[in-house]
Amino acid sequence: MTSIGQSIEALVSEQGIDRDLVIEAMKEAVKAAARKQFKTQDKSGDSIQVDWNMEDGTIEISAQKEVVAEVENPSTELSLAEAQELAGDEIELGDMLLIPLPTEELGRIAAQTAKQILVQKVREAIREKVYEEYVDKIGSLVNGTVKRFERGDMIIDLGNNLEAILPKPEQARNETWNQGERIRVVIEDVSKDLKGQQIKVSRSSAALLKRLFEMEVPEIYDDTVVIKSAVREPGDRAKIAVASNEKDVDPVGACVGMKGSRVQSIIKELRGEKIDIIEWSDEPSVFAANALSPAKVSQVRITDINNRKMEVIVNEDQLSLAIGKRGQNVRLATRLVGWDIDIVSEEVLKKEIAQQMGKIMASGEAVPITALQGVTSAQAESLKEKGIADVEALAAISVDDLVDTLDLSLDEAEKIIGSAKAIVEARNAQAGANGLESETTEAAEISEVASEASESSTTATEAAENSSQANGTNTPAAEETTEMPEPETILENKEIADSQAKDLSVENAEIGSEEPEDVLEVADRELTNQTESEKSEIETAAEEDPKNLIVKEQAD
Repeated sequence: MTSIGQSIEALVSEQGIDRDLVIEAMKEAVKAAARKQFKTQDKSGDSIQVDWNMEDGTIEISAQKEVVAEVENPSTELSLAEAQELAGDEIELGDMLLIPLPTEELGRIAAQTAKQILVQKVREAIREKVYEEYVDKIGSLVNGTVKRFERGDMIIDLGNNLEAILPKPEQARNETWNQGERIRVVIEDVSKDLKGQQIKVSRSSAALLKRLFEMEVPEIYDDTVVIKSAVREPGDRAKIAVASNEKDVDPVGACVGMKGSRVQSIIKELRGEKIDIIEWSDEPSVFAANALSPAKVSQVRITDINNRKMEVIVNEDQLSLAIGKRGQNVRLATRLVGWDIDIVSEEVLKKEIAQQMGKIMASGEAVPITALQGVTSAQAESLKEKGIADVEALAAISVDDLVDTLDLSLDEAEKIIGSAKAIVEARNAQAGANGLESETTEAAEISEVASEASESSTTATEAAENSSQANGTNTPAAEETTEMPEPETILENKEIADSQAKDLSVENAEIGSEEPEDVLEVADRELTNQTESEKSEIETAAEEDPKNLIVKEQAD
């Protein structure tokens, strides 16, 4: 076997490439080099053919020419006499002959060109083989060795001269690796790009968590236990939802293992990442309550089924545990369940309900006892027999009496009475707010009446002055005799009226028994007395000087 044949065999064995594929790549490389070398014989190079002799292990280069009577293109045509001289008398016009070309004439440049083309073709063949082999393994777990680091990325040696890249975003932030360490990764993507590594692997994908559980838990491997979903915040916490296909098998217990042996080995592989194993349920509310583990959920309410939104109610002592550090627990639960989850404190919800019921009571309607959480219809009937028919009456009894009446525990009785008292307090607060609003409205009305009276007094004075000027009676004597109210007097009267209105508002707030109609009557009486006093002054001035009579009439 020639050296070319030996090289082909070595390449086939090392890279695992098909022999025919290597031979075709070599033929194309040699043909490209021959076209450049034999330009004088065939300018286009279309007639040059390259064949591989399987017996000798050699390459044969030839030029294909047609036998013609008169040669017009020497590169593609051959005369009949020349053809018969080369191949014998059997040759006729129109036959095609392959004229051998000497391979020794291929120079250094042609050989270098052939080598470059051959290397490129082989590289493309290798990448195509890798793609076809690993494209179906996306999501699979593979073992490798840390080979080197490149600008934060890790190059993983998968064996068989195959490398994979572990980008920095796909690394867990709590993990540190050294060169030469064994590492488990999951295949994230496979590409056909000619530059860089074809295989991209990950240590932060949720698929890695699933593959590790499949390796450690035999029940998952044989489909007795099924992984429904898994989410991770790499390096911190992960949640995985599992379900069982058999009633006798506990999916969570199977994943945890004896004394936590199975899950502990996975935690060790993930360098201390915490894992919550959740039992899956087809009921969203139950699944959400389980997903918020380790927090204990009191109630789950679906607020918008179309937009997949729900509200989870927890006790005050479970609120921080349900939310998690920087919202991590509820964020992972939201991704695991696939619903938007809002965490609400039970105490805050009770206050809102108490305020709503307090508004109902403030409006004059009675709140039934059955509206309280924890009170059944039968218990409400028992209380009604004792003369306790509404929430206000329930809030007035003692805890011991309620325990004796309904045969409850002390804690249950305290919760019921506490809820009733909260509603009554909300009712009182609402009533106080309504009273304050009413007093503010009354004071504003009194101030408005006083302002209108002051404006009417000012208008009467201006009209009297204008009438006096029109009749020529505006003399200094008349001005001295007619003591009309000055602007300062009007302002003082307005201030007195405002002060009286404020005093009346304060008295009404302190006593709390006068109706708004009584306050308005007092204000009208004060303003009437003030107007009559001003009219009396004008009449006195008119009697002393008859010339001011017109002023009196105008004032009337």
